[in-house]
Amino acid sequence: MSDAARLQGPPGEARPATRPTVVVVTGLSGAGKSQALHALEDLGFFCVDNLPTLLAPQAVALCERGGMTRVALGIDVRVRAFLGEAGSVLQLLEAGGQRDLQVLFLDASDETLLHRFSETRRPHPLAAQSGHEGALAVLDGVRVERERLAPLRASATRVIDTTNSSVHDLRRLLVAHFGPASGGAPRMVTRIVSFGFKYGTPVDADVVLDVRFLDNPYFVPELKPLTGLDPAVARYVLAAPETQEFLRRTRELLEYVMPKYEREGKSYLTIAIGCTGGRHRSVAIAEALARDLARVAGQAPAVVHRDAHRGNLQASPQPQIRAQDPPPLESDEPHDDRLSDLELTGVATAPPSMPPTASQGGGATPPTRLGRS
Repeated sequence: MSDAARLQGPPGEARPATRPTVVVVTGLSGAGKSQALHALEDLGFFCVDNLPTLLAPQAVALCERGGMTRVALGIDVRVRAFLGEAGSVLQLLEAGGQRDLQVLFLDASDETLLHRFSETRRPHPLAAQSGHEGALAVLDGVRVERERLAPLRASATRVIDTTNSSVHDLRRLLVAHFGPASGGAPRMVTRIVSFGFKYGTPVDADVVLDVRFLDNPYFVPELKPLTGLDPAVARYVLAAPETQEFLRRTRELLEYVMPKYEREGKSYLTIAIGCTGGRHRSVAIAEALARDLARVAGQAPAVVHRDAHRGNLQASPQPQIRAQDPPPLESDEPHDDRLSDLELTGVATAPPSMPPTASQGGGATPPTRLGRS
């Protein structure tokens, strides 16, 4: 079974009803609590930071009444005197097992915390109470903070030491624990976009596939005015053995990388498929690839054909080009979309008239001739 299928679960299996989830993010200042809340927010949690602990049960109840069943609360020494009520508040949040309560405690070594405060140049929340200045104030603040947070650390369901971790490592850990693989967070949204290289590559593309090596239906007269959405064009493109080989290899690639993108916490994945004009080959390949991914991953991707409407022969006929004009550039789309004002000058504008002569009554002065007299 592929990774994508494992993420989705066995076919036909219904997910059990889950309890509301409440995550309490606490720990030492500088250990990464803000980054943890940002990661949880990206995973669909409704996050509230620095809320007085006595208001936490009411806030969670209001969120549940509003349909928000995944809530994350940031609780630390900034709540000051309310920190002493944290133990009883955790019991109220769990509601006798009716909620899935998880307490994350983020920790780091004193040296690491000191270095991070030096980099950000922010004061420690308790530094003002130590009566010292500079580095000693930060270290004293960390010591007092450890003492005050000792009860919360004892109640933690998971302690995360970020001493040797980067922001990306912390995010990856939280995505693995609370992300799509856990069954609670929404799946990564996948989008397939067909386009024409002559109009530019989509700026939001994560993966770009070039299918201009395939046979071009544009040079088949009866297929030229159609698009890849027409069955005749789709049969022409998909019947080629190299097209089937390309789809097989692309499907294997996406089966491998898509679960990895999802594991990294990627919310959106855009797969761009391009041909010359974006009307024939890329459209047919995008539709076929979307059907394959829907069967494999159990989730149908959205399909967008960005340039399929451009160069419609039936909607906008090609302008007449005079015999002396250069022939149009060879492409799989009509040339009218690329004509410049200069190229159209001879088509839409009449040739300039000759200036009137003296015999015609214009009274024009003949030009001066240069040379020896």
